[in-house]
Amino acid sequence: MQIALLAPLPPEQNGIADYAGHLKRALEELGVRVRTPLQGIGNDPIAARQRVADADWQGIDLVHAEIGGGRLAEFHALRALRERFPRLPLTATVHDPERLVWRRHKLPWPLSMAASLRSPLPEIATVLADPLCLHEERQLARQMTRLVTLTEAGNRCLQKRMGLRQEQMAVIAHGNLPIPPMPLPALQPLKLLYFGFIYRGKGIEDLLDALARLLADQPELRTRVRLTLAGGSEPEMAFGPSGSYLEQLRQRIRELGLNDLIHWHLDLPASDIPHVIQGHHVMVLPYRESSKLKILGTLRGTSGALSWATACGRGVITSDARSFAEEVSHGNGEIYPQGSVQALTDALARLCEQPQKAQIWSEQAQILGRQRVWSQTAERFHSLFQHACEVR
Repeated sequence: MQIALLAPLPPEQNGIADYAGHLKRALEELGVRVRTPLQGIGNDPIAARQRVADADWQGIDLVHAEIGGGRLAEFHALRALRERFPRLPLTATVHDPERLVWRRHKLPWPLSMAASLRSPLPEIATVLADPLCLHEERQLARQMTRLVTLTEAGNRCLQKRMGLRQEQMAVIAHGNLPIPPMPLPALQPLKLLYFGFIYRGKGIEDLLDALARLLADQPELRTRVRLTLAGGSEPEMAFGPSGSYLEQLRQRIRELGLNDLIHWHLDLPASDIPHVIQGHHVMVLPYRESSKLKILGTLRGTSGALSWATACGRGVITSDARSFAEEVSHGNGEIYPQGSVQALTDALARLCEQPQKAQIWSEQAQILGRQRVWSQTAERFHSLFQHACEVR
């Protein structure tokens, strides 16, 4: 079988590029030939359509795309492919259900005139143009052979919002690298880890506030708990109109009196990620759902960081944002209501009181990790691709 993969790929630094890179290698190990016709164009919808027009599609049995993360190139390439090849099997992993892309490449006139104006006019224009965006998403979704989500919750939301048939839908959990298990460190001090790309909207401030509140309530824990902030800090994510987000976090840490408890581990090489995660007891992911996205729909994706925790055999404390509750329903962690600093403080306090929870969560995460290694995930995709070709 020969497929075309439409997706960002490493060295691009984002979760979908990492996911696509692992999937590509795992499929090739199964004997699938994988071509990447969009490689090198970035997130340029116009260039994507041109690549579709220029590329040689002879011998391609199926096209698979990775959609999400605010990217539009793959979405527009799929639309162009469906226009050009009405019977070509098209499949996609939708990373941010209940929508495909959530926004248009360009706003229609006269709303486009608001793009250069001061906030909130561009945001208002986006909301006003959303019915057109939703129509285009539904139009493509209904023409797809199969759409894959990483969770059941995301699957249900995507099917309902896009108006899809059940036979178009599939669920394949996020793949994991086969990481050799490592025992937990000694339970004192308790080592907590935030891992992921470090930028606004991840709720990191909630975690810092919860840790400060925990120590204010129980000062004796100061010698018994540590927090590491680890992950990517690319300038386009860590900097914005309000300045350096990393510096703002450092300032907040100083104001909260947490300097002696926080360790930074930025821009980890991929080879170091397992060592760092397994050097901790529990990963904490305090994500908050975007208030702007709530106007447009419900985000029910998952997280590459959660997948890393599972692969490395570590439990998680996470908010109930996205589809995290489903991912932590296997006895591998604890959920708290997103945005509630007190609820997160209470969850941390319970873990400090009963650190053996980390061991129980770790054991369950290891079981889940073995079920989701990329080799098995690729076999599920291969089977889905074969069925999609038979349908067409």
